[in-house]
Amino acid sequence: MEASYNIRMRTLIALALALTAAAQTPAPTRGSLSDVATLRRYAAENAQVAPPAAGEKRVVFLGDSITDFWGRRYGKFFPAKPYLNRGISGQVTPQLLLRFRQDVINLRPRVVVILAGTNDIGGSLGPVDAEATHANIMSMVDLAKAHHIAVVLSSLTPVCDYIGPQSEKRPMEKLKAMNDWMKAYAAQNGIVYLDYWAAMLDEHGMLRKELTWDGLHPNDAGYEVMGPLAEKAIAAALGN
Repeated sequence: MEASYNIRMRTLIALALALTAAAQTPAPTRGSLSDVATLRRYAAENAQVAPPAAGEKRVVFLGDSITDFWGRRYGKFFPAKPYLNRGISGQVTPQLLLRFRQDVINLRPRVVVILAGTNDIGGSLGPVDAEATHANIMSMVDLAKAHHIAVVLSSLTPVCDYIGPQSEKRPMEKLKAMNDWMKAYAAQNGIVYLDYWAAMLDEHGMLRKELTWDGLHPNDAGYEVMGPLAEKAIAAALGN
């Protein structure tokens, strides 16, 4: 009972923070606050998703542009696998939390792969401090667990300045600090941590130039590195 109460309270607090962050978003366009989480993006697609077949190992990938672009701009998104891409470019963790029911829970996956937080650090929609990001991630994990969905918590991917300036908005030390927190949180809560970070660094501690087209987002080669790591983490989450 106490654990259930704590989950509910943490989720309510995180939702309040999400709505506060949305309210602080500068210069909203007409109608944007009526769908601050961009639920309309996948509404029609979600309505066409059938219930999982017996034995189906459905996986939802939830995230921002790094997820959104996977298989749509660069790379291949797990051909012939029952995996659903629910990334939305530019989103921050408050928005991901707000659409977690529609874009994850209602699709009834066995596993959710969460990749989130780089835009919180980058300030895409205004300031989101690390504690708020932590709360949003914890609430997403709580919601997944409450619906018997296994969680894969992904590290943030590194950035580099070889092509254009990226580390000013997303300092590597802040990205690493968020990853350190996620790794510890995953270990403490019995969920799988997916480490993209270590596999994508060069000898200078930056994102390898050959894995990106702009210093932030992966290219084909970048997703080729990420794909097998994700598959291994999903297998671990499924207990395989």
